[in-house]
Amino acid sequence: MRIAEAAPRRLPTTVYLRELRERGYEGGIRILKDWLAEQHPAVPAPPIVQFETPPGRQAQADWTAIRRGRNKLSASHVGTLGFSRLSFVWFADNERFDTLIEAHERFFDALGGVPHTILYDNMKTVLIDRDAYGPGQHRFNEGFRDFAKHHGFGPRMCAPYRAQTKGKVERFNRYLKESFVWPLESRLTGQGLILDAATANARVGAWLRDVANLRIHAETKERPVDRFDMEKAQLLPRGPAWTGIAPTVPAILHDIHVAQHDLTIYDAIGRLA
Repeated sequence: MRIAEAAPRRLPTTVYLRELRERGYEGGIRILKDWLAEQHPAVPAPPIVQFETPPGRQAQADWTAIRRGRNKLSASHVGTLGFSRLSFVWFADNERFDTLIEAHERFFDALGGVPHTILYDNMKTVLIDRDAYGPGQHRFNEGFRDFAKHHGFGPRMCAPYRAQTKGKVERFNRYLKESFVWPLESRLTGQGLILDAATANARVGAWLRDVANLRIHAETKERPVDRFDMEKAQLLPRGPAWTGIAPTVPAILHDIHVAQHDLTIYDAIGRLA
């Protein structure tokens, strides 16, 4: 049974509905939701404070751990645009600086542009010393500072112990795990396989394109891809990839040609895994 296969995790009703419809189910989500509620009561998610920003002004970025310890797996870059909620994901088996830079380059390729500011939590690969030069005047990782200057965006930091300032990307992290990672992971586990970064990256592009960025967003009541049509013109131009750590960033990043704001890059990203 699919519920037992996914246990102890609880997959969203939308995941079960998507999988059942692939098998010919023609019923509605309400019947399925009522039946699932009988199997296990829903656990409400904690509230997350949202801060709205104008189109193109801000993205929120984060690492989110999928699996710790041996066979580590992280969504090494989850980026969500503040206005449209259009999101991007790149998986890796480490959280090194060069991996962060590669993920950002892929994020900008996917958008066809660069947000004016990007909001971070206390990433060691981004922040060295908070308030080093006065309130709000932080000392950033030198390489990351040069990277941000190259692309023209301003890095911003959440207040200490206020990771919920990044509520948009935090909410997406939960959605990513429930709707993409856990369903895929449970399928592979049933076959005696372990989800790795290459497999996740090979599949996440289609999920972003066909599911995540096409859904009606809970806060905006619109599809992220539609709101992105209003946001893309406000992004900074996408310039050449930063060469500050050229030996550790795959050369193929410099060869990707992306039409202005063409989201079909998600397919290319999946194939590059």
